[in-house]
Amino acid sequence: MSKKEPMPYKALVNVYEALAATTKRLEKTRILADFFSEIDAELLPIVTILSLGKVYPVWSRQEMGVGSQLLMKAVAQAVGVTPLEVEDQIREQGDIGSAAETLFQKKSQITFFKKKLTIEMVYNNLRKLATVSGNKSQSRKINIILELLSSASPQEAKYITGTVLEELRVGVGEGIIRDSISEAFGVDKNFLDRAYMLTNDLGLVAKVAQSEGDEGLSSLTLKPGKPVKPMLAKLADSIKETVSDLGFLYCETKYDGIRVQVHRQNSEIKIFTRRLENISNAVPDVVEYINQALPQDDFIVEGELIVTKEGKPISFQYILQRVRRKYDIDKLIKEVPLSLYLFDILYFQKPLIDDPLEHRRKILENIINPVKGYVELSQQVKVTMDNVEEAEYLFEESVKLGHEGIMLKDPQAPYIPGIRGKKMLKYKSEPETLDLVVVGGTYGRGKRAHLIGSYLLALKDENGNLKTIAHVATGLDDETLIELSKRMEDLVIERKGRQIKVEAKIILEIAYSEIVKSPEYESGYSLRFPVVKRIRDDLTLEDIDTLPRVDSMFKNN
Repeated sequence: MSKKEPMPYKALVNVYEALAATTKRLEKTRILADFFSEIDAELLPIVTILSLGKVYPVWSRQEMGVGSQLLMKAVAQAVGVTPLEVEDQIREQGDIGSAAETLFQKKSQITFFKKKLTIEMVYNNLRKLATVSGNKSQSRKINIILELLSSASPQEAKYITGTVLEELRVGVGEGIIRDSISEAFGVDKNFLDRAYMLTNDLGLVAKVAQSEGDEGLSSLTLKPGKPVKPMLAKLADSIKETVSDLGFLYCETKYDGIRVQVHRQNSEIKIFTRRLENISNAVPDVVEYINQALPQDDFIVEGELIVTKEGKPISFQYILQRVRRKYDIDKLIKEVPLSLYLFDILYFQKPLIDDPLEHRRKILENIINPVKGYVELSQQVKVTMDNVEEAEYLFEESVKLGHEGIMLKDPQAPYIPGIRGKKMLKYKSEPETLDLVVVGGTYGRGKRAHLIGSYLLALKDENGNLKTIAHVATGLDDETLIELSKRMEDLVIERKGRQIKVEAKIILEIAYSEIVKSPEYESGYSLRFPVVKRIRDDLTLEDIDTLPRVDSMFKNN
């Protein structure tokens, strides 16, 4: 479609409706591919990110900063009801978008201007929310949202409000977007996947695919400032077997902390978590030590942030306190000191991810000036079958110091973002765990009637749909139960007696004794004796475990 006239927001809403009406991945891909093929080059990046229900990429520091309470006030003003009535409608409908649609259909007090909404207008207004701060910021944000809602149809209101809270509910993830771009512009999926891996920018990838095809995609590369998804590890069955298979390995301590990616771009240092959140402002001490330990050139290095006390790592939850903190940071720096152990480098003056690990590690070793106790290299041994006992000793010593175990890495392997393969394995002191999302819960009885005592857990199937797999009721102390119960209250979408359904936001790491077949849960599996190991606020919904993985684990046991 030409750029003669701005594209109406209703065109995108029609696509959302079509996507929500099917659960079939191929059908969703076709719907989006047809739509993308009609969009001009300037609008395509906007449409791409809006299709994910976002206006900013995860790694951006910008955020709309609108919570559910503020949005309920905006909807209430738009349709002439009280925020309490909006909240009641959310309980009845299950989410803010459906509630807004229902209320707009019933609106009687407001005369709308009927200004025609365009895609760019909606996008620009929502991005404007991130720029509002200071005095009367809440009322100013409400006015920005009202500017859209005052001209919105019920369906448009549904998707505007869903986008504000990033709760679009049309069943589209990054994989479907990538497939749609490939189909729309006839580009090779391998080029496209690699381009996305290296840029982490679907809007840019879509625009280049449209205008420059495979050749343009192949020229996109890694740049400091934009994080890439981390290379992932599979579980090793044994140290000796892995060394025997690969012949030569790098073995490193597996630190029990938060994996981070550190970028230097000109004079600015940015630190991203595994979920690609920029936490630089929360850890200024780490930024300063990195500045001391590494050169002034542009780079991307990877490592693990841990909290130590008397030389041993302490609870993972202390690290989460640090990276979440927005206030009183100086006080927490002293109370919760962080150490960074670096183990890989992805960029130094140029991209390095296609280089073998052996070469990357040498570069890292050559450029680092360790700051003892604050920024150091990961502990590593080089192992063949002739000295396999060194790997076993490193494992034992790492566990004694309170770490998780060791990593076993192929020195000849390139860095492959977002891929879990045999080039990097983990060997842990405890059995494998699953990262699962909470989708519901059950309140206790008696003195614990105000606490959620049992949590309903889900994983993702091959199409990204959530499927339940277990209830878990053990592994949480009273303090954590109180915290989780409060967080769950803010996420409730349905109540029935003591049971609730919640938005899929809270991720738990679950240990268990066995995976078994079970018709009780939607996945077809259940977990015997599940126990909560920890809350995984460092992960996103994209990171939770999948049904194909559980299928594989069940068949291999």
